Amino acid sequence: MFTIRRSRVDEGSRIVAIWRAAVDATHDFLADEDRVAIESEVKDFLPQAPLWLAVDKVDRPLAFMLMDGRHMEALFVDPAFHGRGVGAELVRHGLALHPDMTTDVNEQNGQAIGFYERMGFRRTGRSPRDGQGRPYPLIHLAYQN
Repeated sequence: MFTIRRSRVDEGSRIVAIWRAAVDATHDFLADEDRVAIESEVKDFLPQAPLWLAVDKVDRPLAFMLMDGRHMEALFVDPAFHGRGVGAELVRHGLALHPDMTTDVNEQNGQAIGFYERMGFRRTGRSPRDGQGRPYPLIHLAYQN
């Protein structure tokens, strides 16, 4: 199974690898130049970010979640572990900390929208661009218990 704990700075390369594999598996809507630019930003930021990790029995990270107060900024699961409850367990952990959790999801990522809706999130709005101003609309979600 897996457990949840805080990330360590020395896990940066594994965390970026999870991000890269998850984006490659789920974000086929990204233009190549945007994908490259986003990865550069991620490499600079993610390794030092205060993340929650889901780790396996040998303490290898399988997925991560980034929270900013009650807002989940990111949830990425290694595609080899999609459908095994890892992402759901991280979301439940976040909800235990922040029962009024919110998040944003790319509108083109229907699989993720469905996941969050099954977890009890409801749509609260839409933005025509992502947080960096790129033309990737976001769906705003809030947990409804």
